[in-house]
Amino acid sequence: MPDVFAICAYPRRRRFVPLLWLLLLLPGLSRAQVIDDSTKVIYGPKTTLVVREVNVLRNVPEGTVLDTSLTGIHNSRNWYYDSTFQQDLGNVGLASRRLLWDTNTQLGARLGRNAFDKYFRDPATIPYYDTRSPYTFFRFVQGSQGEQIFEGSYSRSIKKAVNVGIAYERFGANKQLGSPGNSRASQVAHSGVLIFARYQTKDDRYHVLANYYVGRHRAIEQGGIRPSATDGDTLSNLFDYRAETVWLTQAQNVDNRDRFHLAHTYNLVGKGLTAFHVLDWQRQYNRYTDDALSISNLAPVFYPRFRLDSTKTDDRANYRQIENTFGLLGRSSWAEYRVYGRYRNARLTTNSFFTRALPGRVAQADTAINQLFAGGNLAFRWRKIFGVELAGEYKFFNEFWLRGQLRLGPLTGQVLHSTYAPTLTQQRFYGNHYYWNRDLRNTTVDHVTVGLDQRFGDAQARLQQRIQLSASGVNIYQLVYYGQDGANSRDFRPLQLSDSKRLFIGFVRHQLRYGVLRLDNQLTYTQGGDGEGLRIPKLVANSRIYFEGHLLKKVLYSQVGVETYVQSRYTPYDYSPSTQQFFVQDQFTSRTYPIVDVFFTADIKTVSVFLKMAYVNQGLYRHDSGFFPETDGYFPTPFYTGIPRSFQLGLKWNFFD
Repeated sequence: MPDVFAICAYPRRRRFVPLLWLLLLLPGLSRAQVIDDSTKVIYGPKTTLVVREVNVLRNVPEGTVLDTSLTGIHNSRNWYYDSTFQQDLGNVGLASRRLLWDTNTQLGARLGRNAFDKYFRDPATIPYYDTRSPYTFFRFVQGSQGEQIFEGSYSRSIKKAVNVGIAYERFGANKQLGSPGNSRASQVAHSGVLIFARYQTKDDRYHVLANYYVGRHRAIEQGGIRPSATDGDTLSNLFDYRAETVWLTQAQNVDNRDRFHLAHTYNLVGKGLTAFHVLDWQRQYNRYTDDALSISNLAPVFYPRFRLDSTKTDDRANYRQIENTFGLLGRSSWAEYRVYGRYRNARLTTNSFFTRALPGRVAQADTAINQLFAGGNLAFRWRKIFGVELAGEYKFFNEFWLRGQLRLGPLTGQVLHSTYAPTLTQQRFYGNHYYWNRDLRNTTVDHVTVGLDQRFGDAQARLQQRIQLSASGVNIYQLVYYGQDGANSRDFRPLQLSDSKRLFIGFVRHQLRYGVLRLDNQLTYTQGGDGEGLRIPKLVANSRIYFEGHLLKKVLYSQVGVETYVQSRYTPYDYSPSTQQFFVQDQFTSRTYPIVDVFFTADIKTVSVFLKMAYVNQGLYRHDSGFFPETDGYFPTPFYTGIPRSFQLGLKWNFFD
């Protein structure tokens, strides 16, 4: 498979992949829908159902209608596989991490190299299809700064029992920093291929879902802007983008992932007693190279130290894991349950290559892992008024999580307790610039949440509203994080808090529909996220105001509006390219900044398109002090500028024949 993705290294070739896909689809435009003698559409979104593993493992395999909504297709968070708010390095395809607190419930061995997670599919959550006709989908986004997203998929049913499909994805981006005179210098290349299939017997007793995914990701690392003596002490002089000098010129990260996933169920006694098995095999290969290490006065210029080689860095990690989960599940009109056992076998291999004197290799001893888990859930519900659920998982013999949920009309409550081990990377790391072997204890989190989700006005009312409120209290014991170690600002290691950490999280979201007017405003407030070990902005807000309705005699359904994202002043995590980790720092403050996007979206039958001017407010306010003092840009991560103003065009197309 690697040869298939060799085109990632050639920026010019990559532009022809979406074009080739489009040309292959053009002959079918005239027959995108089939009509009978009464001119009624036979095939379309309502005849294409989406089937997901989570529902099959609840004995609800019927599928849901394909989502063709326009809402949010212009927002870049929805272009990837994790749509949460993220701290990133300011460009498509670069390292990122979740911005807000999220309690971990993944027990056992975890590699802990997650900087590129949002660009890879999770095989347990991919969509399968139940189609009456061949279904083809593609999505394409192009930005004026060189950012590019492409995704295409094709599936078809073979009789009623079998559905097979294939999907291809590609992300790309040009450098926004450190490329004077070359606006087409490539920085990111990502390719992925997914093959998937679904089968069910005629009597509906046996269901199987299977997929194989191959993802290849390459990101040029620049280390951020390297300020010069003429820049002075103000950050406002660091917004020359491609004209700025960067720390690293020949460094890159490679993240390759392969995964095979199989889930199948067999009804032993109707839907009340069903046996299931899930097989998951995965491989993650990370490699960091820097062919131009710099030295000044016999000391490293960017890195804290050279451990093996002062001319070149070549650090590699290869993680393999296979899991088998066996269990029983069942459901009725008022209850459902699931119990299971899981066995995990994993191995981590790390190497660091060097050229000093004679070429060689230093390998850390392999880490072999064998782990056993048991878990399950039990839920009761009565109409849409009352529901209760208990769930949990236990890893023999020192990790577990338990969750209890209660719903009473629009009110909800949840209690979550989680005790989990540090990641493998937090425990041990071996490379040219960093080394640690840490004996760290488990982290324990108690998370209590109460919430309200209330709608006002029925589907026929002119005025409709929805209000979502929640308040959470989080106690974190023995938090493990990456923090600075020593005088060098780039020197860090895994640390563990001896005291507890307390967070209060408030969330509010208000949605309104009045005629053609739409409002969608949300705000998250986090108290306690800016102390030792954590870096979370106190306020994160997103507001979308738009008009929605038909144009051109109901031929064109469209939205036009403004979306604004704002986060408050805080000291963000810094980023280490050679370890792919974000770490706590105290020297750089990212001030409050808004990002305003103006967008237009339209839907013509099975085609959706959007036009957007991203960061339209760049440079519109100019003053030296006040709420938004940085006029020409913003810093999501220390010395990494966000992408400047960009015109973006997107297209999403569904074919049902």
